[in-house]
Amino acid sequence: MTTAISSISPSPTRLEGKFMGMLVCWILGLGSLVSWNSLLSIGDYYYALYPNYHPSRVLTLVYQPFALGTMALLAYNEAKVDTRMRNLAGYTVFTLSTFSLIVVCSAFSDFWFLCCRCFAHSFVICVFASVQLDLATSGKGGLGNYIGVCAIVGTFGVADAHVQGGMVGDLSFMCPEFIQSFLAGLAASGALTSGLRLMTKAAFENSSNGLRKGVMLFLAISTFFEFLCILLYAFIFPKLPIVKHYRTKAAGEGSTTVAADLAAAGIQTQQIEKAGDDAKQLQRLSTKQLFFQNIDYALDLYLIYVLTLSIFPGFLYENTGTHKLGSWYALVLIAMYNVWDLIARYIPLIEKIKLKSRKGLMIATLSRFLLIPCFYFTAKYGDQGWMIFLVSFLGLTNGYLTVCVMTVAPQGYKGPEQNALGNILVLFLLGGIFSGVALDWLWIIGNGKF
Repeated sequence: MTTAISSISPSPTRLEGKFMGMLVCWILGLGSLVSWNSLLSIGDYYYALYPNYHPSRVLTLVYQPFALGTMALLAYNEAKVDTRMRNLAGYTVFTLSTFSLIVVCSAFSDFWFLCCRCFAHSFVICVFASVQLDLATSGKGGLGNYIGVCAIVGTFGVADAHVQGGMVGDLSFMCPEFIQSFLAGLAASGALTSGLRLMTKAAFENSSNGLRKGVMLFLAISTFFEFLCILLYAFIFPKLPIVKHYRTKAAGEGSTTVAADLAAAGIQTQQIEKAGDDAKQLQRLSTKQLFFQNIDYALDLYLIYVLTLSIFPGFLYENTGTHKLGSWYALVLIAMYNVWDLIARYIPLIEKIKLKSRKGLMIATLSRFLLIPCFYFTAKYGDQGWMIFLVSFLGLTNGYLTVCVMTVAPQGYKGPEQNALGNILVLFLLGGIFSGVALDWLWIIGNGKF
């Protein structure tokens, strides 16, 4: 039996399902970037296949225009886009694309890609991933195979724009712990994929075709996490009492993007107009007004990710020289960044050390640019211990500042405005990533190694 929106208590004294909601948000955050972090974590494999094509830099550069362009379109039309369909579409594309990486790069790649699309609804197919890869590829490189990988990376970008913008916008009008958990999940995806990559590399290092076998297992595990996100978002998250409360409240304030989620939770969407009559009389701020009121927060995120992506991952793979750790060195650096990025996203939970000042956030963000000469001189003259320290500090500041900005900015706005602001912030975050990836090429040009 469905429940009318107007019949729900507007401010219950106890909201059930908060812990479960935080756990689900964490997993959904993990699923939002596990595909991309999987790609970064198997960089050693792509450098073995395509040594002359700068894979860590090129694949990142291919990814970002698709993400940024799609995000700009969705942010402009955020009030008209159904959040449920948007997020489910994003996680579905992530699942199919990650699985497609297992079977691409061969003369048979087109055939296997079509098979994956036809049968991806049955996840049992992932059990046969290793067999399929052996049939689909001999582990050889080549420009044609490289283009195939780039095409799949482009779909990652489209999916990322759907999921990150949709989830951040959706969680912005809920309790701050939800968006913090989601952002922590984003970082956890990096830490998890780095850990799995190190384990699979160690397990298969001395076996025949060990690098490729490790990558196969690694991508199959990543595909499983993506599929899990579809199930959690479709069937578990919308039915949590605390989630129903916040979405109902947003609908009462005039939001129409939550209609499908409310229907999935058994709440009559026909009542949205009646429940939101009073809210509609109070005009919500336009996207332009929200942007100018929060331009400093948007610039914070842009600059945070310009710096981070100008160093991570391209510089770490190609500009840190040769060290005792050999082929493990770049993987260790990537892992250290991801672990500290994850740890840092929990620090703002301690209110006394959470940075809330707008001026303080901007000063901290600009101060990070001092890391550029530090990385340059450490790569030239320092040892691997100093480089690991710098990478760890890069991850620490990235995670901490991201959560501070994302949790402070939406406070004080109505549900529809918080949703719109969340999309604006993600747009600038992706813009910063794209700019950082482009600037990352300056390390190669400056060293004359293009």
